[in-house]
Amino acid sequence: MARILSKLPAVLLISGPTAVGKSAVALEIARRCQAEIINGDSLQVYRYLDIGTAKPDRYERQLLPHHLFDILEPDQPFNATDFQLQADQVIADIHARGSLPLVVGGTGLYLKALLFGLCQMPEIDPEMRRKLEKRLQVEGSEALHTELALHDAPLAARLAPRDKTRILRALETVLTTGKSITYFQEQHRFAAPRYNFLHVFLDLEREELYQRINMRVEKMIAAGLQAEVEGLLEKGFSSDLKPLQSIGYRQMIAYLENRLTLEQAVADIKQATRRYAKRQLTWFRHDREALRIEVSAWKKILSLDFFERYTD
Repeated sequence: MARILSKLPAVLLISGPTAVGKSAVALEIARRCQAEIINGDSLQVYRYLDIGTAKPDRYERQLLPHHLFDILEPDQPFNATDFQLQADQVIADIHARGSLPLVVGGTGLYLKALLFGLCQMPEIDPEMRRKLEKRLQVEGSEALHTELALHDAPLAARLAPRDKTRILRALETVLTTGKSITYFQEQHRFAAPRYNFLHVFLDLEREELYQRINMRVEKMIAAGLQAEVEGLLEKGFSSDLKPLQSIGYRQMIAYLENRLTLEQAVADIKQATRRYAKRQLTWFRHDREALRIEVSAWKKILSLDFFERYTD
């Protein structure tokens, strides 16, 4: 039996950068124990976004229970609070069946929200928000990202220059309160955990990871990413929707609108994905609660005390 450290419900988390191999490792772990997989990726919750999000395929999802995949239309909003509420219910149901909840994903904020709840942020001056939203329209998110770096360089390094929502939130916070979002997040770091968890961060040497990313993008193109995007647009979903402005989808839309050649779109997807993976590495490597394990040595997870009660 495992030495459970608290009376809180147990949860296993598998995180890491895109293309590191999280889904494959999670599937292998789940097949060796009484585990059910819960999606911890902010895009895999959406229907029709399959190839571009590297979603587990139907065969993989038929092998054992998978949860919080394909639960929303692309035009339905979803955030960390929504994820926390839905994941809590799924985790409770899984425990009621005597199984282990296994959360898999690379969206760090979602995982943090699940484990510790969301950081309580101060009220923002509405006038400040209006001014920044106007500047966003005129100057673009890249300009605001540059300004954010002057106030909160570590956070700016983790955010993509095109991430309008998070850049706006971070900049309005520091300009309103004089303190960065990082400060409030650090205060929240001392919050009590909501679960008895083991968080495993799968790591990989950066150059090898980048090679995997490049290969994955080529496979996505060959698997029909263009047709997937065309299908979304034919269904009437706006190209301005947040999911369709994510990596892979926005470049393919630019290609379909003749703003990029296919070669340029593919190169841009690779570059943007590598940059995203770099930000994920920064996030998870600074997570004090995450146990770093090289992806090639993932079987070490099976020998951890936490895990013993669920293995065959």
